[in-house]
Amino acid sequence: MTRLSEVAKFAGVSEASVRRVLNERPGTTEATRNSVLTAIDVLGYTRPTPMRSKKSRLVGLVVPDLQNPIFPAFIEVLCAALNKRELLPVLCTRTADGVSESTYIDMLLKQDTAGIVFVGGSYADAGPEQCARLREIGLPTVLINAADENTDVCQVWVDDAIAVDQSLDHLTALGHERIGLILGPAGHMPSMRKLAAYVGYWERRGVDVDWRRLVAHTVFSMEGGSTAVNRLLAEGVTAVVCGSDALGLGAIRAARRRGLEIPEDLSVVGFDDSPHMVVTEPPLTTARQPVRAMAAAVMASLMSQINGRPVPTEPLLFEPELIVRNSTGVPRPRG
Repeated sequence: MTRLSEVAKFAGVSEASVRRVLNERPGTTEATRNSVLTAIDVLGYTRPTPMRSKKSRLVGLVVPDLQNPIFPAFIEVLCAALNKRELLPVLCTRTADGVSESTYIDMLLKQDTAGIVFVGGSYADAGPEQCARLREIGLPTVLINAADENTDVCQVWVDDAIAVDQSLDHLTALGHERIGLILGPAGHMPSMRKLAAYVGYWERRGVDVDWRRLVAHTVFSMEGGSTAVNRLLAEGVTAVVCGSDALGLGAIRAARRRGLEIPEDLSVVGFDDSPHMVVTEPPLTTARQPVRAMAAAVMASLMSQINGRPVPTEPLLFEPELIVRNSTGVPRPRG
């Protein structure tokens, strides 16, 4: 039993009421406040200083890395939105010397932080103690395209299933029949949603696809895309749908090293529409994440929480847009 649940049980109120009292949120009566404070005293706990005082102006932006261009794209928009609200963004990203999410969360909590946004990372990577602490104090938190499955946390997702359907519709319309899928590591939730959509796409059309031979899991990098596409080319694919633009660019590089032409011998679809994809050679066909719209939803949820208003925890889905460029085309006839 956690301290939060013990206090709630002793005071005869809900855990949500305890969170509101501890964080000085509106919506509790004086009697409830007194009951909670009395319970804290009787149980021998120290009355905590609210983690979100009215002077809290810091908002942590936690990202796995800055190598994937989509992460800086989100950070740029979020920083601008926070600045307009006189909130100070604090960038937190993993480093080679081992600074992780849990380290950053500990640091942020010591700085009287107003809230935290996890961008494309793993909330669970923060560690069970940090996750429990965040829930216990009710710190405003929003997740964007979280890497792990999460409950009771506000989340904003791009609709991975629609992205896969759009990509496969485009490639099959061009005449491709054997289409591979390159994803991030097994267990990565956005990748799992894409995989489910890929399998479902062929099943709905009654097409018997041995998807285990046409799907490759790898790390999110150009090197990962290069390694994965070499295996899929051996399976006879004429097109690949990739879980990120970096994977797509890696697939193109590996195909060219084998003497193949893009898109005649291999069509490639990325995901994200990261900056500069329009000027790659060839320009990359990719599913565009609506970064600004998603960031606006994140800010709305974050500010509601900061202001003590309840927010839904069901994921808010945003539809991507397939941007067709020169990396996809009609497959070369094979004799």
